[in-house]
Amino acid sequence: MPEAAESLIVLNGIDRTFTLGDSKVHALRNVNLNIAPGEYIAVMGPSGSGKSTLLNLIGLLDRADAGTYQLEGRDVTTLDPDEQAKVRSERIGFIFQSFHLVPRLTAAANIELPLTLSGMPAAERAKRVSQALKEYGLTDRAQHRSNELSGGQRQRVAIARATILRPAVLLADEPTGNLDRVTGEEVVRLLEALNTQGMTLIVVTHDQALGARARRQIRMDDGSIVSDVTSKPSQPT
Repeated sequence: MPEAAESLIVLNGIDRTFTLGDSKVHALRNVNLNIAPGEYIAVMGPSGSGKSTLLNLIGLLDRADAGTYQLEGRDVTTLDPDEQAKVRSERIGFIFQSFHLVPRLTAAANIELPLTLSGMPAAERAKRVSQALKEYGLTDRAQHRSNELSGGQRQRVAIARATILRPAVLLADEPTGNLDRVTGEEVVRLLEALNTQGMTLIVVTHDQALGARARRQIRMDDGSIVSDVTSKPSQPT
């Protein structure tokens, strides 16, 4: 386990509870986790085990009820919502099972969105988007809206959008869940290529074969980490 000084992400004593009607659900229970830069991690476990809650918390889409979260040596637990939004947009990329593209925007405009929100000048935005479209094989789909794209193309647009600002960590929540096997394999290879280039990759998945490809497998149950194993990743057959 890496020391805190070498870690990209450090979670200490993280708790998260949701109230549903008259009952309380303990989504995360005293979670402690260190993640070093450049790791490739799969988070697995049954439905309701806390996987997506953990990812949302790391992605600053949710706040812990207790505990601390350090990202790149900075305690982000105490930041106000605007400060968290800035960190999220600049340092964290998020990929969802359902793509979450803006329907009225073209593929190019979806990819450009984070650059626009960051205040990047138009000329630099155009250069970055053009390069991303080329890298992800989307140049001929640049002016197509999401309903004119295949599932694989939508996820490639989503990956390009999530990584256009070159974040420190890429979070993927069931990234192949809405894709067929061949297209899913293509998407996983894209994610793994980003990891090979140095981007930290954390994937939540129910797919045991996908999880086995990661170099580190974290298993959760009932809001707790029940195992954390680093192993040689398996290769697809």
